[in-house]
Amino acid sequence: MSGPGLDPTFTALPYRSLGETALARARELGVTHADFRFERVRSQHLGARDGVLQSASDDEDLGFAVRVIHRGAWGFAAGVHLTEAEAVRVAESAVAVALVAAEMTTTPVEIADEPVYDDVTWISSYQVNPLDVPTSEKAALLTEWTQRLRTASSVEHASAYLLQVQENKYYADLAGTRTTQQRVRLQPGFEAMGSTADAFDSMSSIAPPVGRGWEYLTDGSHDWDRELAEVPELLAEKLAAPSVEAGTYDLVIHPSNLWLTIHESIGHATELDRALGYEANYAGTSFATVDQLNSLQYGSPIMNVTGDRQVEHGLATVGYDDEGVATQTWDIIRDGVLVGYQLDRPMGRMLPELNEGRSNGCAYADSPGHIPIQRMANVSLQPAPDGPSTEELIGRVERGLYVVGDKSWSIDMQRFNFQFTGQRFYRIVDGQLAGQVRDAAYQATTTDFWNSLEAVGGPQTWELGGAFNCGKAQPGQVASVSHGCPTSLFRDVRILNTNDEAGH
Repeated sequence: MSGPGLDPTFTALPYRSLGETALARARELGVTHADFRFERVRSQHLGARDGVLQSASDDEDLGFAVRVIHRGAWGFAAGVHLTEAEAVRVAESAVAVALVAAEMTTTPVEIADEPVYDDVTWISSYQVNPLDVPTSEKAALLTEWTQRLRTASSVEHASAYLLQVQENKYYADLAGTRTTQQRVRLQPGFEAMGSTADAFDSMSSIAPPVGRGWEYLTDGSHDWDRELAEVPELLAEKLAAPSVEAGTYDLVIHPSNLWLTIHESIGHATELDRALGYEANYAGTSFATVDQLNSLQYGSPIMNVTGDRQVEHGLATVGYDDEGVATQTWDIIRDGVLVGYQLDRPMGRMLPELNEGRSNGCAYADSPGHIPIQRMANVSLQPAPDGPSTEELIGRVERGLYVVGDKSWSIDMQRFNFQFTGQRFYRIVDGQLAGQVRDAAYQATTTDFWNSLEAVGGPQTWELGGAFNCGKAQPGQVASVSHGCPTSLFRDVRILNTNDEAGH
């Protein structure tokens, strides 16, 4: 990895000695497994509106946790005082929790085996930590963005924001694994708002959040100047556009929209804890149940979806997960058929036919005060090696819509029935774009939608989208995740007019 090394203000903290103390005490108490996780998460959020900085906040979450398996049950405890006495107390508390849980645990907890990684370090791929950039410089950029947007007559109000995170973790367990990691991510964005006598709408940046540093805003990998110039014109066109005629259309969907459909209809549906019913009380279940593994025709034969925690700049990318598992890449859907799930170590042991009985590295906790749970990997639709361009896909459509940018969405608790809107819907007439339409949403079941996939674009159309705010679990946890995909062509998808539907 190029770029900065481990933050010396983190490495100066006493995580190694606290970890050895906590694990030694857990061993003395007779546990069959113990792990220690020390974590510091620094974040900063800036927001501007109409040329004025409206908010600037910094946050730091610092502490450590001990998790054990004792008498066949989980125990967990966390602390914030960085002393050896506190490390002992937290280890003892975790064992005490396990003793209580053991009385209610009918099936003893087991976890999948994993090789030992002795004192390894992993740092995400970035050049400049955005938290090292002066706040005044970042605030000036955001306020300038909003001022530029408001010079257009179509823009009445404009907002901009920047969320930045630096996450450091140290993990140690009784087996001998020791990992130290550092990753940086950021989410910039802006939105222009306008109205006419009979309409109000907005147009936002389609730049994705990334596992990168401040260079994302300066190195030309995304053309911010071009987008800032285009958005007011796109908003004006949208405000003047006709309302869509409901019906059945062919869709060409850009990655800036399709990533969210992947997240909701594939990413969540193939989390194994959902498929087993463990999340039913809060986040729901999944139609993609384990009895359908290797038989469910999830989509058309050209549909190939992978899970990974390795892609460069991915928001879920790490070297090792929060159970000391080296991260991997694996198939979730192959030739349209469900062939895999996202697993942590308990799930890997429960279903040994998956991934040779090994976790695929999907355990994550968003805070030292939270227990690791199975969380989403980077789940991505693969391009066709010699696939068509976006323009070629549009050229295959006689009557359809081209969808760009994500917006609102809705999906049921089994991840089966859904509808999605977008930033921009363009009419396609005889292979050519014919202007925007408003008030459109596409609606389908997950399997009908993905089986209507006729073509995926080539690698030149593939982009990595994602979100900072994927929620799950009780108590609630938030994780960041990316989804890559090419521009893709779907046939005969139902389009709703959202204005008409609002009256139902």
